[in-house]
Amino acid sequence: METRRLRLLVELSRLGSMRAVADSVNTTTSTVSQQLTVLAREMGTALTEPDGRRVRLTPAGRRLAEHAEVILAAVDTARLDLAPGAEPNGTLRVSGFATAIRAHLLPLVTDLSTSHPRLHVLVREHEPAEALALLTADETDLALTYDYDLAPAAPDPALHVTALWTAPWGLGIPADADVPDTADSLEVFARMRARDWVVNSRNTADETVIRTLASMAGFTPRITHQADSLDLVQGMITAGLGVGLLPIGTPTFPGVRLMPLRDPHLELRAYAVARHGRLAWPPLALITDLLTRRGAPENRSAARDPHGSDGR
Repeated sequence: METRRLRLLVELSRLGSMRAVADSVNTTTSTVSQQLTVLAREMGTALTEPDGRRVRLTPAGRRLAEHAEVILAAVDTARLDLAPGAEPNGTLRVSGFATAIRAHLLPLVTDLSTSHPRLHVLVREHEPAEALALLTADETDLALTYDYDLAPAAPDPALHVTALWTAPWGLGIPADADVPDTADSLEVFARMRARDWVVNSRNTADETVIRTLASMAGFTPRITHQADSLDLVQGMITAGLGVGLLPIGTPTFPGVRLMPLRDPHLELRAYAVARHGRLAWPPLALITDLLTRRGAPENRSAARDPHGSDGR
């Protein structure tokens, strides 16, 4: 059932003649008649009947016209609701990694509860591959992901990627390890060559970075442990189980020393990812814009994760 046929029926109910309907929608009388005939066929009942040289609605036609008023009003409301520039409302599903959610998204959700009370954000914590799979399956609207400059993610042409912020990362090592403060990345790695290595349990980017830098330093790392929580990574380092990547600025546990990685440096890059064709949807456009502003260099210190390293 096409809404334009319902609109013709409503116009006939209001104006009373095919010619008047044709004039109001800038078409011909025969076109109006043909469209109403198709509508009657779709409904399986007569909608008009002769009334002298004119036609009038049957009882079924009048009843359908009443329903059509409600249907067309709902369609118009939906069109206005979804149009670019409309007041954001409805439910936006967001999947992303812990730091992006905790330090960047949740403060926005708190503010939006006052500024946009009709907008509801549904949050799910996922690593990048998981979030992107949900996005592809249309089980989420926005994926907050990351990669490293030394392990760039392959772009998907079906998805639109918006850069949000960057953050330097280093290597967490035992506090008593013999590594000069001035050591560059390759020297830091070379001095840790005999250690076990801890990588993310739900993403391969950490392992790719570690293998890349270790290869440049002339050895193959012994990757043995996996942990999603960065607090757990620090706990493993403290327990003497190995070394692992940590974000610069993370408050370190006693017994953990965080070495900056430089020359080459290591940088995490965060993104907001959405499907093409959805970008103008007001809730998605609003959240993406607010996250982009929050990740801008002048706001980055305010957006830093105050809880340290409870997750990627």
